[in-house]
Amino acid sequence: MSNIDIVQPLWDLSTFTGRLKHYFWITDPRTCFATDDELDRAKELYLTVKAGTIPQNTTIDQIHYAKKLYESAFHPDSGEKQNVFGRMSFQMPGGMAITGAMLQWYKTTTGVVFWQWVNQSFNALVNYTNRNANSDLSTTQLAVAYVSATTSALVAAVGYKAYLQKRATPLFQRYVPFVAVAAANCINIPLMRQNELIHGIGIEDENGNVVGSSRVAAGKGIAQVIFSRIAMCAPGMLILPVIMERLEKYQSFRRMAILHAPFQVLVVGCFLTVMVPTACALFPQKAELSTSVMKLVEPQFYEEMCKKTDRIPELVYFNKGL
Repeated sequence: MSNIDIVQPLWDLSTFTGRLKHYFWITDPRTCFATDDELDRAKELYLTVKAGTIPQNTTIDQIHYAKKLYESAFHPDSGEKQNVFGRMSFQMPGGMAITGAMLQWYKTTTGVVFWQWVNQSFNALVNYTNRNANSDLSTTQLAVAYVSATTSALVAAVGYKAYLQKRATPLFQRYVPFVAVAAANCINIPLMRQNELIHGIGIEDENGNVVGSSRVAAGKGIAQVIFSRIAMCAPGMLILPVIMERLEKYQSFRRMAILHAPFQVLVVGCFLTVMVPTACALFPQKAELSTSVMKLVEPQFYEEMCKKTDRIPELVYFNKGL
């Protein structure tokens, strides 16, 4: 065990299958129950092994578990411990409760407004926690991003609900939460990561050396994250309304109204158990960008990169966020 490179993933992340296995491992909801003491010990072991030293009597399983806890709970850029509610490992339990509630209480305007507010508050925390840590937001920027995303979700939800109320079947009215969530994601994520779009994010060569920054890279990363987030919730929010519409035709199911909300929460949880790692695996975490695109679209950033390095790489790499 003398030559363990703990930084290297256990699977090939250049393939979708490898990324899927990796994110099933990293987004395991059970890691949310690890105590601060366990996480700190995992970080200490991770950094010790990373530095080239393996403590005596340490097994390979202990090293792998420390890697799992560290990579699920600490930010990949800053190394800071993340808020447990903002971690990707909390997406399944947190998302199943909120999404189930949105799908259950979609009929009244009060229910729509309340649960969209709860969902956007949760999303804002997740987006902030998983941003590229090299681009900090001011308190004002955070407030504007949060209010804008929440307002957009509420306008989309209430507006779509009002539009469909007299024009569509009850089934289509069940899709109000999904439309609101999709619209809000398109606003929430870019606003939460606006500094990346304004100032660019750090880009590296193939050896991990920082060679400059790029706004195009930021835009590409944010677009991929938006697509992944919508894909994450889509199956549950698109398929479950059909299931509920069918089940509610049975009188026996209608009589058990008190169980409708727990049922929807449970089914959404089943969808998210699969979709959280699947959505995270859609794109490589270390995204790439052609420097020829930079030269064409953002010549100023390209010229700054030329000043920092003698050899301009064909491709540069960056952390797209989650």
